[in-house]
Amino acid sequence: MLDRNLNPIIQFKDWFDLASKNEINDPNAMCLSTISNDNKPHSRMVLLKDFNEKGFVFYTNYESNKGKDIYSNKNVCLNFHWKSLLRQIRVEGIIEKLHPEVSDKYFNSRHYLSRIGAWASNQSTLLENREELENKIEYFKKKYPDKENVPRPPYWGGFLINYHKIEFWEDKPHRIHQRTVYELKDNNWEQYTLSP
Repeated sequence: MLDRNLNPIIQFKDWFDLASKNEINDPNAMCLSTISNDNKPHSRMVLLKDFNEKGFVFYTNYESNKGKDIYSNKNVCLNFHWKSLLRQIRVEGIIEKLHPEVSDKYFNSRHYLSRIGAWASNQSTLLENREELENKIEYFKKKYPDKENVPRPPYWGGFLINYHKIEFWEDKPHRIHQRTVYELKDNNWEQYTLSP
C-alpha cells in the first residue's frame, strides 16, 4: 500500500470518498480547463468516471470544443470544489486518449438513450432549433433499435489526465487556509505547503 505522504492519489481518494457521502449533487463534477489553438482559456464542468495512480478519466465527444482544444494543447487543469466540505482540489497534467476498448466498455455501460444521444449530438455545433436534435435522436433510435447493441461512435470516447501536480485546499478560519501541494519531480513526489 502506498504511503499517503508519498502519493497524492491516497489523499484524493480520502477526500473524494468523503465528498461522495456528503455532496448532494454530482460529487464527481470537476471543472476542466483547456487552452485553444489561439491561446484562449476555456472551462466547463465534466464528470469524473474513474481515477487511479495513472490519472483521472472522463468521456466526451472528441470533436467538441474541448476535444479541439485538447488536440492543440495537451496541458489541462482540473478543479474539484466541494462547498459542503469547504475543500477543493486542483490537478495539473497532460491529457491523452484512452484505449478504444476502455471507451467501448464504458460506452456499453451507459443508458440506451445516452448512447443514442452520443450519436445524435454534434457537440458544440449550432442547432437550428431543439426539434433538429430531437429528430436526430429519433433517427438513431430507429437505426439502433436493439438496446443491447449500440456501437460507440468513432468520435466519442475517454481521456486520461496524467497528473503531475495536485493541490489540496482546505478552508480554515479567518481565510488562513491550508494549501498542500504534491508535485512530481524526477519520478518522485515532492510535498510542500503554500501560503494561503
